[in-house]
Amino acid sequence: MEVTASRTALDSPQATVVRPGSFEPRNHFYSRVLNAQIHPLMGFFLRMSNKRIVTRYCHLNPRVDPDYLMEILAYPPQHFRWAGADLFCTTTAAGNRRLVVVETNSCPSGNKSMPIPSDDDEQAGYRKLIQTAFLPLLAKRKTVAGALAVLFDKNFVEASGYAAAIADLTGENVFLTPFPEDAADPPARFVDGLLEVRDHEGSWWPIRAAFRYVTQKPWNRIPIQARTRVLNPVVTCLSGGRNKLVAMKAYALYNAELETSGLEIRTPQTIGDVAKQEVPLWVKRFGGHAVVKVPYSNAGQGVFTIVNQAELDRFMEMEHPYDRYVVQSLIGNYVWSSVERAGRFYHVGTIPDRHGDIYVADLRVMVCGGADGFRPLAVYARRSRKPLPAVLPDGESSWDVLGTNLSDRQPDGTWMASTDRLLLMDRRDFNTVGIGLDDLIEAYIQTVLATIAIDKMTSTLLTKKGALRRALFRSLDDDSALLEEIRRGSAGGKTVTPEVPPTAG
Repeated sequence: MEVTASRTALDSPQATVVRPGSFEPRNHFYSRVLNAQIHPLMGFFLRMSNKRIVTRYCHLNPRVDPDYLMEILAYPPQHFRWAGADLFCTTTAAGNRRLVVVETNSCPSGNKSMPIPSDDDEQAGYRKLIQTAFLPLLAKRKTVAGALAVLFDKNFVEASGYAAAIADLTGENVFLTPFPEDAADPPARFVDGLLEVRDHEGSWWPIRAAFRYVTQKPWNRIPIQARTRVLNPVVTCLSGGRNKLVAMKAYALYNAELETSGLEIRTPQTIGDVAKQEVPLWVKRFGGHAVVKVPYSNAGQGVFTIVNQAELDRFMEMEHPYDRYVVQSLIGNYVWSSVERAGRFYHVGTIPDRHGDIYVADLRVMVCGGADGFRPLAVYARRSRKPLPAVLPDGESSWDVLGTNLSDRQPDGTWMASTDRLLLMDRRDFNTVGIGLDDLIEAYIQTVLATIAIDKMTSTLLTKKGALRRALFRSLDDDSALLEEIRRGSAGGKTVTPEVPPTAG
């Protein structure tokens, strides 16, 4: 187990100054990654141009127009410039193999788990993401005066890495600022939409642009309409990056646009806007096997796999803060997977180990987008705690068999990562994952499609002045508890009386 954000870092009442030249790989990569050699096939994939990727994909999928797919990969995202998708590699009894998008994440992890492709580029994906997605924000007109900052509420390893990369690329000091949920006196605040952070002397500094690694309900303390430029803006979370309910609708709308192209975002069959009392009905519809999700949770929290009456009863007995849920078909082993409209899909899983055990594994693909379109940044896999049985024994927890997320939230608010279940794209682990080049290409394209769908939804939900179309959003997600959190976040950007901050320099 490794700590993803130290309690000391999260509880700090001040922002830490990160100076140019302070990037040290040992501080921003898992120790396993520092000693790993990237697998040659993975390195080859990262070097492939989008044109070569399109040529290969369209050769295997001849109904897809290469020019149309090139336009998609060259799409410049307006809002959602940094994304990561979690995918399952599935198949049917007839051998119809496909990668499905389980969910898309704004502000995803990835770089600390990615073997460095080149020995002479120690910042690897950190630098590439900042160059592609963050620095262009600084070049835009009407940028307010102020310093630069990184906000975080977990994953100190990566958050500090991004701060060091920004410092190196801009030549400026960067404020690395903890902004945990429900902090009594956080060293960050929004004053009329402008972010300010507090240094070690208690002085508040205005921030002109911030890189956000705030993932836990960021909308309850960061306003949607901010004068400080933020990557990714909070609205991308509400549009699908942290909102599984709206993501489902974003995928459906974009799939309608893609209908004649031969492309689609592939997901498990998903039912949204489900009230708690309706959950048993949909579980029954899926043959007694389903996944129930709190739409706004992440890091494996708020996800409930249900394969029997006991697990359904436990879910129904729990108290939950929100009014609406998402129910998806469950992908398990062949005899205990949900029956979808398209048939029964089950996990391909890892290559059997020396004991003959196969584990469920997902694939995380992280991408960034800029003026020239998208590029892949990082890929890793995660396996479940227990192997995948042909028949799930009575009393066996289905989450232990199906859950792949590495993050566990501790009672003190810190996050621990079960890195023993992390599968790297290196010479040692890659073969265990059981994927090839065409799977990587498919996963990359699925990730880009899902990201574009959410970016388009974000544009739809914003007025020309950047305000949230609240009536439209409520029609997509009429959850009073969530709407109250959004109201609190917006109010928090307007109610503080600022002190006069020192000049940032």
